[in-house]
Amino acid sequence: MVVGIVELELRIPEIGSLKGKRSVVKKVIERTRSRFKVAMAEVDKQDVHSRAVLGCAVVGSDRRFINEVVDKVLDFIEGMAVAEVLSERVEILNF
Repeated sequence: MVVGIVELELRIPEIGSLKGKRSVVKKVIERTRSRFKVAMAEVDKQDVHSRAVLGCAVVGSDRRFINEVVDKVLDFIEGMAVAEVLSERVEILNF
């Protein structure tokens, strides 16, 4: 079993409320989940208006496939252009 884990820190520009932030985060999570069939959630900085930390996980049996999915997820989120990706941390674990 191979597990790909991604942690992304996003900067959400021009958001003045948590309600506005939630709408952007929800859009990113829902679109990414539906397109790639990954598990995803906001995992940190829930009370900060302009930042969000998202966690994403994908499980499979082939390391190359997991790498491809992780790369596509990162490209997809950056391509959405609703938030700036400040940092990304990726780990691929074999069990």
